[in-house]
Amino acid sequence: MYVDKNPLNLANVLKMNVKCSHCGLTYQIEPSFFYGAMYVSYGLNVAIGIAAFIVSYLFFDSSLKTAFIAIIATLIVTFPFVLRWSRNIYINMFVHYDPNFKA
Repeated sequence: MYVDKNPLNLANVLKMNVKCSHCGLTYQIEPSFFYGAMYVSYGLNVAIGIAAFIVSYLFFDSSLKTAFIAIIATLIVTFPFVLRWSRNIYINMFVHYDPNFKA
């Protein structure tokens, strides 16, 4: 799906192949298709932020300032992964995987 398999290569984190090498599916179903992935990304980031807050504030008994820093640090570290997860989740809302399909 992605040109570069390494999500930490930030220059190529969102570059995708035009078509699936297995089934021939065109990934860009319509112009600006993956704009909807921004909403999925927002939800994932909120969930990750809440999880970081719970871990830092409740489990480690940190201050609100330290919990805020933990949230920001966690979101920065997970940023490239969330970008790809959101695209994968979004395309799977519209295209269902069939392991037996051959082009």
